[in-house]
Amino acid sequence: MRWWGTGPALVRGLAGVAYAVAVSASGLWGLAVALAEAPRPFVIGVSGDFSGPYIDVSGPGQLISAQLAVEDFGGKVLGRPIVLRSADDQNRPDIASANARRWFDVDGAEAVVGGGNSTTAFAVLTAARQAGRTFLVVGAGNPDFSGKECSPISTQWAYDTHAQAAATGAYLSRGAAGSWFFITADYAFGHALERDTGRAVTAAGGRVLGSVRAPLGTSDFSSFLLQAQGSRASVIGLAVAGQDLINAIKQAGEFGLVSTGGQRLAGLSLMSNDIVGIGLSSAEGLVASESFYWDRTEETRAWTRRFHARLKDRIPNMVHAATYSAVLHYLRAVEAAGTADARIVNARMRDMPVNDFNNQNVRIRRDGRVLNPMYILRVKAPAASKDRFDVQEVVATLPAEQVFRSAEEAGCRLAE
Repeated sequence: MRWWGTGPALVRGLAGVAYAVAVSASGLWGLAVALAEAPRPFVIGVSGDFSGPYIDVSGPGQLISAQLAVEDFGGKVLGRPIVLRSADDQNRPDIASANARRWFDVDGAEAVVGGGNSTTAFAVLTAARQAGRTFLVVGAGNPDFSGKECSPISTQWAYDTHAQAAATGAYLSRGAAGSWFFITADYAFGHALERDTGRAVTAAGGRVLGSVRAPLGTSDFSSFLLQAQGSRASVIGLAVAGQDLINAIKQAGEFGLVSTGGQRLAGLSLMSNDIVGIGLSSAEGLVASESFYWDRTEETRAWTRRFHARLKDRIPNMVHAATYSAVLHYLRAVEAAGTADARIVNARMRDMPVNDFNNQNVRIRRDGRVLNPMYILRVKAPAASKDRFDVQEVVATLPAEQVFRSAEEAGCRLAE
């Protein structure tokens, strides 16, 4: 056993120990004070498909769009640095829910943007309600998010199936309405898109001859296309999205449904980046409706250049543009409200007009529906295209009142 000694030696030894302990304690105290004074990060989760059939619709493009919004806002809100978290929901509601709950419970996230497809987004909405946090629904097309499932802590951006159906279905059914057959994604989004388009077709005097359901992630659409061909419908409505839609359109071209069969294809959820993947020779003449087209104005072109600089070989779609709009508008509302409280912030969001590179004085209804216009876009012929991203032209602009359900039709209790 080691002894410190006695007398002056002992005193000097104890003094040295006391000094060392004091220095150590003061260092820990300083660190604790610094940590206590450091502002807590303002966390926003970005939820979507980062690896599956909707990777080009949501996922990486949404994360980049959210980053651009945070940068344009200044990187801080309420004196707190804004931090983005992202996670792949793998198109599974259980994973989407677990991701959101981890952000809320562990990271202290104030909001989630995106949500993936409608089924996964409903799972995120449930988690946000239980946590009392904000959910910016961008990508999910089921109109129930601003209808019977509306919430004072959520808003729905970009589009919904009713708006796409009212725009694309009515445009294609004008004059000679004809008959329709649907190939439909077998989950909530596809069912809603078929239902709403069918209503638009019959309202225009057309007929729905039938439909067939395709599982999410289908690679071979041959059996579904043969059923559609056998129906002899004048229009085949493709109520699928992402890579599934690309596969269906390419295979329809191989079957000669349009070139030799005389049938028309309607890509009901077709987006600009889908066309790049399909190719103009297969997509020429297809009509779609979006709330954003990258080449519409100088402002949309400038924003697209910023997006493209971070995600090469991709052009943004309406989900990406709306993610930027949602995050920027949300942060402005947080700053204006002076709090991150979800109910207070979402009420402020509804009181403020949405203004950015793609929206001018757009209103948010009490049920959370963002009332942006929709644009009818037609795919160009290969000879009319200047480059690989010059894929569509705007042929009509439809105001929100013509395409979205009224508050009364939506049936949200918040609008009462």
